[in-house]
Amino acid sequence: MAATARDPHDYLVREVDVPARDLSRFEPLIGFDRYSELKRTAGASSRSLQGRTVWNFNSTASGGGVAEMLEVLVGYIKNVGIDSRWHVMTGDAEFFSITKRVHNRLHGASGDAGALGSTEAEHYAAVTAANATSARGLVRRSDVVLLHDPQTAGMAAALAETGARVVWRCHVGREGTNHMTDEAWSFLRPHLAACEAYIFSRRQYVPQWMDTSRVRIIPPSIDPFSPKNQEMSDVDVIRTLRRIGLLEPDGSSTPGTFVRNDGRPGLIERQARIIQDGPSLRPDDRLVIQVSRWDRLKDMRGVMEGFALGMSGYADSHLALVGPQMDAVIDDPEGVEVFEECASAWQALPAQARRRVRLVSLPMDDVDENAAMVNALQRHATVIVQKSLMEGFGLTVAEGMWKGRAVIASHVGGIIDQISSGTGILLEDPADLAEFGRTLTELLAHPVEITQLGSRARQHVLDHFVGDEHLEAYARLIEWLGT
Repeated sequence: MAATARDPHDYLVREVDVPARDLSRFEPLIGFDRYSELKRTAGASSRSLQGRTVWNFNSTASGGGVAEMLEVLVGYIKNVGIDSRWHVMTGDAEFFSITKRVHNRLHGASGDAGALGSTEAEHYAAVTAANATSARGLVRRSDVVLLHDPQTAGMAAALAETGARVVWRCHVGREGTNHMTDEAWSFLRPHLAACEAYIFSRRQYVPQWMDTSRVRIIPPSIDPFSPKNQEMSDVDVIRTLRRIGLLEPDGSSTPGTFVRNDGRPGLIERQARIIQDGPSLRPDDRLVIQVSRWDRLKDMRGVMEGFALGMSGYADSHLALVGPQMDAVIDDPEGVEVFEECASAWQALPAQARRRVRLVSLPMDDVDENAAMVNALQRHATVIVQKSLMEGFGLTVAEGMWKGRAVIASHVGGIIDQISSGTGILLEDPADLAEFGRTLTELLAHPVEITQLGSRARQHVLDHFVGDEHLEAYARLIEWLGT
């Protein structure tokens, strides 16, 4: 049914409650000088925005890197005395099919090969206009509005009419253009004219027609204190992986523990859905993992098939492909289809390889608990993989490096910015499955190199991707918009 036939009240923005995060936690980690600069910049932003609100709008409260980033960004901005809010827009299945199509084409890929013509443009405009009508009741003159990714771009003009300072943040992109990227930008461009500024993760993603004086480059970063990245004891790692069902049970019912984003203690109690052929793993089995959405551009199937090609003779090495349970991710209609493709490909593997590959779908009922599960998986892994075919930034790379793990990842997109010489291994051609298999096999044969890579990787993330520079960049942008 066309969006214009529906009641606009079907498309209301809804608030995500985010607790404030204590900025002072950064000081012992980053040192006095970096922390002092962070405090200075945050204080200037707070003064310039006195009496104003910073609004963030995106398409989902969980299940992706943007949602995780907003949980962090909004929390720390609140802590310095700025009124910061996060709202999620709503849409129907057709809307999210269209925006996923745009997402894929911004990467230069066709996605579902559907159209981006006048019918799709009308539907997109109707859904975003209805969400903007809902949001207009919240936003005031001189407020700052941050719209995230293609789903929200259609809200820009209506929110700019309130007198707010509107910024569009694009988390995806491609270095170089093709007819797919041109089509995606043609679809979005009419909606972006009302924005005062644009944020990209990489300079290479900025389209040529965009006024570069209004562009800011802000790479994403990890929050080292979040449930996904906080320190976790070996005992809690093993308890967590037993509870979710990846490791064999030991008769104990004690769950793993972690600290929630609001500071309360948390327990890991839910189980994952695991497709496997054979018993659960033993704690001393070597584990290779990739954690991502079930998305064709993440190439989970290619990871599986490359692992199977390269791992004959390594009976103690296993692969876990880890993603969300798809009934919880509303803005990714391709996810179920991609997961089913992976499950079919797993079934088609030779029996020996199939016994060493697991498809793990983590529950999303509790976002903090889900993040702690990922933390445990990454900390237990021998090698972490991110073999994306294309990637906007791919922060799972920095997350894995932060845990001191050796990472093999594709030489694409923002992954290039995260791995420098000696801190990980970059695959020049992520589509070459045989080469991926050989690279993985060779690395697993050299445990000393694995340890050295992991140690250098953690230091590299501490120097460049732990969050203070990210927060400072946003603070400077908000300060500029607040003047």
